[in-house]
Amino acid sequence: MAPTLPAHAAPYDYDAALRACARGEQQALHGLYQQESRYLLGVALRIVRQRALAEDVLHDAFLNIWRRAGSFDATRGSGKGWIYVVVRHQALDVARARAHELSADEDTVETLLHERQSHDTGEAYADQADLGKLHDCLGHLNEPKRNSILYAYVDGCSHSEIAQRLQAPLGTVKAWVKRGLAALRECMG
Repeated sequence: MAPTLPAHAAPYDYDAALRACARGEQQALHGLYQQESRYLLGVALRIVRQRALAEDVLHDAFLNIWRRAGSFDATRGSGKGWIYVVVRHQALDVARARAHELSADEDTVETLLHERQSHDTGEAYADQADLGKLHDCLGHLNEPKRNSILYAYVDGCSHSEIAQRLQAPLGTVKAWVKRGLAALRECMG
């Protein structure tokens, strides 16, 4: 039986937890892990399709969260969204690497790693800017469209699963996702 929270429990402060991680407070990282790991594992699992691999992705993503917490900027998006993006990027990197495995000599590997590291710094700033804009654009959508998109792209739910969660007809959910994505594309323009 799951413990019940009091009705007056404050929502978890992801932004504060990330600021604490940036200050080196390990308990903050532990708190983030306790709060979201089961959901983040689901995100990773939907992308890499193997539990052991998804667990590795989650581990590596939390190392990245710890290392990069200082780069989080609350003016550009939510802390919760930021950690989901870190996990999603980690999972996509692993999925891409597995799909494109090739052998290379040490010099080639070193060159690729160096290029990737210099690209990651610039990419992190671009990701933060995109997250802020995405957050604003999501805020302009009505609640059913926004929730449908978040369930699909953050939680990795199928249209059927979204319909169950929202207690809405499947065709309606598909329309919400389609129209919501079109509105986001236009807004992000």
